[in-house]
Amino acid sequence: MIAVLGVAVLVLGGFSLYALTQGARFGPRQATAAERALTQVREQMGPLAEVRHVEAGRGRAACGYAGLKGSKEAVAFVSRPNRILMSHDPLKGEFATLKSRYCPGFDAPAPAAVSGKS
Repeated sequence: MIAVLGVAVLVLGGFSLYALTQGARFGPRQATAAERALTQVREQMGPLAEVRHVEAGRGRAACGYAGLKGSKEAVAFVSRPNRILMSHDPLKGEFATLKSRYCPGFDAPAPAAVSGKS
């Protein structure tokens, strides 16, 4: 009986290892950085908020511009898995530090709304 259980454990372990090497993922799918940024932007700015530009930063960070639909104004943001900071936040020093740490090439001025979609 113990030998049969031992073989079963080894077979299941082998299948699991094979599945992982072939790209299988167990558990829920994680949101991409762009999806996470959109969720965080809407939590901060409301349901009319949209991400107008997003690019990958270092690690799991994302940087970009967001604004409200129908408005030409845009604000820069730095999104990390547990937090988002925007350029119009009262913590401007912290925003600048995060931007230079996670998005070093992201110093361009905010673009005006082009067509409302990116």
